[in-house]
Amino acid sequence: MYTVPLMNRLACLACGKAYPLDIHDPFCPVHGWPLLVRPSSRRRRIKDSADSIYERYADFLPWRRFDPALSLGEGGTPLLALRRLAVELGLPGLLAKNEMVNPTGSFKDRGTVVAVQKAVELGVHCVGTISTGNMAGSTAAYAAKAGLKSLIFVKEDTSREKIASAAVYGASVIKVRGDYAALFRRSFEIGRERRIYFMNSVDPFRIEGYKTGGYEIFEALGPDAFDGRQRVRIFVPVSAGGHLIGLMRAFLDLKENGVLRSLPRFVGVQAAGCAPVARAFARGAASVKRFPRPRTTAHAISNPFPPGGDLTLRLLRECGGLMTSVSERAILRAQSLLAVREGLFCDPASAVALAAAQVLGPGSGTDVLILTGSGLKTVEDIDPRALNIRECGLEEI
Repeated sequence: MYTVPLMNRLACLACGKAYPLDIHDPFCPVHGWPLLVRPSSRRRRIKDSADSIYERYADFLPWRRFDPALSLGEGGTPLLALRRLAVELGLPGLLAKNEMVNPTGSFKDRGTVVAVQKAVELGVHCVGTISTGNMAGSTAAYAAKAGLKSLIFVKEDTSREKIASAAVYGASVIKVRGDYAALFRRSFEIGRERRIYFMNSVDPFRIEGYKTGGYEIFEALGPDAFDGRQRVRIFVPVSAGGHLIGLMRAFLDLKENGVLRSLPRFVGVQAAGCAPVARAFARGAASVKRFPRPRTTAHAISNPFPPGGDLTLRLLRECGGLMTSVSERAILRAQSLLAVREGLFCDPASAVALAAAQVLGPGSGTDVLILTGSGLKTVEDIDPRALNIRECGLEEI
């Protein structure tokens, strides 16, 4: 283990007020925004001689000590050149950050390992989450690794594969009918009543964990990519907003500490069938409204009233970013292109990144697609008519 300053003070970006840590209510009591870890006021630095991402960026991450025994080997995911698609689609410099190779198949592991570290530090014995699938399996797996109990609430339409991927770790899994936003709020009440740490989508320590993906992109591209002469674009699928918030915070950290000169352009992407943040951004609104009758195959980002929506809007505008949405047809075509042309079978929620890059067209530098989750958990959504599968007897081959 190695020791870094403990960060247990949270802050609201809407009003600037600081609050003590309360894992059962991580929201500003005035504005309702998710509270974020308040960074140290001292200048932070990257420890270039350190081996792991946690050691190199220890000054930027929120724990007293990192215990590698609680890790499952998350992070360090490859940044792959998509050479065939770059030529075919006219998108030079097209790259994919393959988060599918994380231990439970999605980017969620980056956030979960940090939140579970905090749970152990605080002496918590049971953790939980509400999820459309990926976060369920991730939370259950890391709880098992840490010797903690876990309680998982999932939407009633969550796929069998994703439910099984949580239950297999010994978690108690409950399928819940009803409004997802109401379930989100209710989980914190249950957590306080039952002493369960619900590390949901915009948990401040989960968001801190997502920063590591940004640091890895910075290291892979190098500081010259952010010197202001070209523009890196990073395409990020958006649901509750926590992942994009974490990535933006990572680059803001680096800029505030003099490590880079200019920020990348962040492009948040939603499915047109459930696009509350994209709709608010297009209207110039400061707050997100509930999206009526969501319908999309991109289940992992189908959140009609995201708790981090307003904060996402604020940070995107401050960072010079963009929020957009893409059609179902574009999503499914992008998913197929990534699999057939590049051997990357992602879920539809990940494919929105490529779909958005196609719509926006070539930029002035490098484009990074964040492929957030594996398609192996959503195989039931694939139209079998689109697959080249035949059947015959041995003598007919």
